[in-house]
Amino acid sequence: MKSPVSTDLASQPLTLTATAPLTFQRLRPGDGLVVPPRLLGGRWVGAAAEALQAPLMAGGDSVLDAWTVSTPAQAQQHGCVHYVSDGQWLHGCAVIDEGVLGMQAAAHQAYADVFAVLAASPCSQLLRVWNYFAHINADAAGTERYRQFNAGRQQAFIDAQRSAFDGSPAACALGTHGGPLRVYFLAGRQAPLPIENPRQVSAYRYPATYGPRAPTFSRAALADVGGGRAGLFISGTASIVGHESKHLGDVRRQTEESLTNITAVREAARARGGLAFPASEMFYTVYVRHPEDLPTVREVFERSVGASSHAAREAIYLHADICRAELLVEIEAHGFASARSTT
Repeated sequence: MKSPVSTDLASQPLTLTATAPLTFQRLRPGDGLVVPPRLLGGRWVGAAAEALQAPLMAGGDSVLDAWTVSTPAQAQQHGCVHYVSDGQWLHGCAVIDEGVLGMQAAAHQAYADVFAVLAASPCSQLLRVWNYFAHINADAAGTERYRQFNAGRQQAFIDAQRSAFDGSPAACALGTHGGPLRVYFLAGRQAPLPIENPRQVSAYRYPATYGPRAPTFSRAALADVGGGRAGLFISGTASIVGHESKHLGDVRRQTEESLTNITAVREAARARGGLAFPASEMFYTVYVRHPEDLPTVREVFERSVGASSHAAREAIYLHADICRAELLVEIEAHGFASARSTT
């Protein structure tokens, strides 16, 4: 199956020209680690006050996924978005209570505010987006909430004259156990290269059976993150081949299929950018629908990446709902490579 990426996007090279480095740390304050002084932003999980209502199942009591920069950054607000930028990189979070608006309108408003922030900044290019909201598979007024979210998100892309199809950012959408809609996002000055998975239909080309508006994301994004390094941001990845969910009811095989898809994306990124992103060196977040499935998911994951690897040590597991009711696990990842990492 050929990946449906436009000819123009597929022919773009990856150029490493940014000088201000963007760095990532997965911090566990309970272990005595200190939040860095030049924190651009991040996502708390676990016991922290601002944590997602997607409980941390393994990997510490609380964890901060921290993006840091080397120059002073300024915190600002626009609408429902709080963000921090140093002029080279920008991290923000849109938080909106969708109880009055409804999910579709709330998603549209959150993304409209995000795009207003980006339009006013030199850091106008989305690299990665993380979406979280409660009861993702629940029905509301006859339509699944995830489908309502997709409709609002896609319309905001169109209204802002941003591509909702080829070239849309890497992203995930997970169901929390309460709390508002949260849209975390990371942006820079240079547009990333979209990466698709040859084993899957691009999400933005799903047939109408998955809803009147398709999900707006690419399978991954390959970006210059400064200092002669590239970052690979892999979207939430599940047991989907073509556009169909596979291995219904079998969490072991769903986990294996998800990891096979991640391997295909990493290989596509290497073919596209000439850089290697070893599975054992990436940072993973693993979302598990049912707590009783955690031992199986973890065993399959650690067997795949190496039980003593950096990936296994740094991985975190969250109790969350997946965007399709039949899917039991979803895995996202990101990693970094220097221009010399070509094997």
